Amino acid sequence: MDVVIRRRGAFVCRSCTQILQRQLRRAYSSTAAQPDVYDVVCVGGGPAGLSLLTALRANPVTAHLRIALVEAQDLAKIKSWNLPQNRFSNRCSSLTPSSVQFLDGIGAWKHLERDRVQAYQEMQVWDGVTGARIEFDWAPGSAPTTGTTIAYMNENLNLTSGLLKRIDELGGVSVFDKARVESIAYGEETEELDLREWPVVHLSGGKQLAARLLVGADGANSPVRSFAGIEARGWDYNRHGVVATLEMEGEGWGGEQAKIAYQRFLPTGPVAMLPLPGNYSTLVWSTTPSNASLLKSLSTKDFIAMVNAAFRLSPTDLQYMHTQDSGQADEYSWRLEHTPFDNRAVPQTVVGVQEGTVASFPLKLRHADTYIAERIALVGDAAHTIHPLAGQGLNQGQGDVQSLAKTIEYAVSHGQDIGVTMSLEPYVSERYAANHLLLGVCDKLHKLYSVGRGPLVPLRSVGLNAVNALGPLKTFFMNQAAGNGIKVF
Repeated sequence: MDVVIRRRGAFVCRSCTQILQRQLRRAYSSTAAQPDVYDVVCVGGGPAGLSLLTALRANPVTAHLRIALVEAQDLAKIKSWNLPQNRFSNRCSSLTPSSVQFLDGIGAWKHLERDRVQAYQEMQVWDGVTGARIEFDWAPGSAPTTGTTIAYMNENLNLTSGLLKRIDELGGVSVFDKARVESIAYGEETEELDLREWPVVHLSGGKQLAARLLVGADGANSPVRSFAGIEARGWDYNRHGVVATLEMEGEGWGGEQAKIAYQRFLPTGPVAMLPLPGNYSTLVWSTTPSNASLLKSLSTKDFIAMVNAAFRLSPTDLQYMHTQDSGQADEYSWRLEHTPFDNRAVPQTVVGVQEGTVASFPLKLRHADTYIAERIALVGDAAHTIHPLAGQGLNQGQGDVQSLAKTIEYAVSHGQDIGVTMSLEPYVSERYAANHLLLGVCDKLHKLYSVGRGPLVPLRSVGLNAVNALGPLKTFFMNQAAGNGIKVF
């Protein structure tokens, strides 16, 4: 006998009530906006997000997955990005041979403008206080089978443009660009689907995307990470990275076929000059916010003088030149006459700066407590932010992508739900400790070389000279920097 329910003075049987509730849900679902359902939704169209989607589409095991990309920028403009051969973007990154091998494996490397990519085979690193130096170059017989290249300098826009072209070639990705993420919330139960445990991305314009797996490749201030309730811990360095595209007096001491990268550790932070094609280089100078502000305010002539001084003059001379509002070019010329140095141990002289390329950004360290939650995965800067002194930020993101793509492939091939935490565990197990170690190493190096006096200064010089003298140890560090050998970092 049906149990009856009193409703507004009438009696309605339970079976009739259930029918009425289904009708009401059906009526509601026909009028409310319903989310499009995807296997993978990636928020963020930078190198990490684009590499992940390319890897999934290029792999026959995961190519059938329904995939969507959300990006606030106009991706058509990025894909058609183009600059004259003698002009370069000021946002460049160092790609290790391991990262390049991965990009080549997913079919993206061939879509980059290769004449804008510069390999370098040597790196000179030295202590700006003591002059202790390490020369990262391959000893005879010690180079890996991949060649003598330590890394490839490449504009970030060249990489993202190439990845977008490869995604177009592969097809199968629903792209929602020029779209802002309004909110992320869990879905609702409907007649057809129960999305109560699935994240739904609400876009400007009303579009909704439900994700079996939501990937946050959306940068250091990741909305996806915030939605997942994952904390990111760390600190600001109270340093800014000053970048610029420089014109040199020549193609480098080694010529076109043997490019050299340079990095000098100053008490205010490291300054690096990394080779681009031809007689161009990119500058990354980590310094105090006040110094960065001064550098950006200088005339072209005085800025060039400061960059040349950073690789040649003493820290004391540099400190004084940072107190001048102008006139650094004359000051540099006078001080250079009284400063002995080996001309071929430093970069060739800077003779020009490309207009509009001098800029700065704050430096910070951040590491998320975890990279995964139920139906959530974080990659790249959404998971970790590193000091640029080792040039490993983008490579860390590519390592994340490789690992996550492999994890998703395993889940698909074994009939697992790609979004549940258990399926995602191999990704965080492989990447978290390795990234944490590299973050710690770069942080300790920054702090070690920020000391300008005291007993630590001669000790660090002894260590630097020792590594330079011990061939096998130096080869080990070079393999780590190039992404080869045992995966310690």
